[in-house]
Amino acid sequence: MSTTGATADPLAALGSLPGVADSVESVRKAVDRVYGHRIMRRRSNAITSEAALRGARGSAALSGADWALEEVRRRTDFSTGDEARVMGAALRLTAEAGQLLSIWRQSPLRVLARLHMVAAASDADEVGRPRQAGEIADEPLIELPLPDAQEVSGRLDGLAELIIAGSSAPALVTAAVVHGEILALRPFTSHNGLVARTAERIVLIGSGLDPKSVCPAEVGHAELGRASYLAALDGYVSGTPGGMAAWIAHCGRAVELGARESTAVCEALQRGAA
Repeated sequence: MSTTGATADPLAALGSLPGVADSVESVRKAVDRVYGHRIMRRRSNAITSEAALRGARGSAALSGADWALEEVRRRTDFSTGDEARVMGAALRLTAEAGQLLSIWRQSPLRVLARLHMVAAASDADEVGRPRQAGEIADEPLIELPLPDAQEVSGRLDGLAELIIAGSSAPALVTAAVVHGEILALRPFTSHNGLVARTAERIVLIGSGLDPKSVCPAEVGHAELGRASYLAALDGYVSGTPGGMAAWIAHCGRAVELGARESTAVCEALQRGAA
């Protein structure tokens, strides 16, 4: 996303794109339904924990580790095999997200670096910093052209400036832009998809839209499918008003589906079936 232009608040300008206001309103209603459920008054911690697990599973699925939920529950070792390591990274990131909320608005680049360190779980030189000239990103499921290190640096700085400055844009818009920009840039040598979806989660929680983190957008992104996800990302990368609006709407639908998932969990708990 370009941060230059006539408007001083480009995120807010995106909120006025055709269809975006409808997406924002639909998300708000879906979130309100979860928070209004009677189980949330008594067992919100259980809903948050379950949403975290399901969100991690959904994010890992989009990065190539599409495991059944019960397999994720059963496993204790995530160190053997590529898919297991992806799942382990997703679980670690979900646990870490809540610890970084207070830092995000002051230093988003520091948070992104920390997320990459948590995901990679390595002390290699390239971990926890943006790609340097000549380094590539290992993100095989995303085949978009890879921006060079100079572009990555400039656009990350621009994104950080927007977050620190604050915006009147709805939380959904900001979360979608953060998610889309990280995916488009793939600023790290690995785990960019997982980091992007965790950053989206941080925005949704920190904005107050989903303060208890019970509406896992990652669940919705996985349910909508990888093809739909990548097609919507193409729209974001195009930078056209229609493409940007389609990406925001896609992210909105993902949040709604995450909210629906947690509503179902509430219903199951209410019936005593979970």
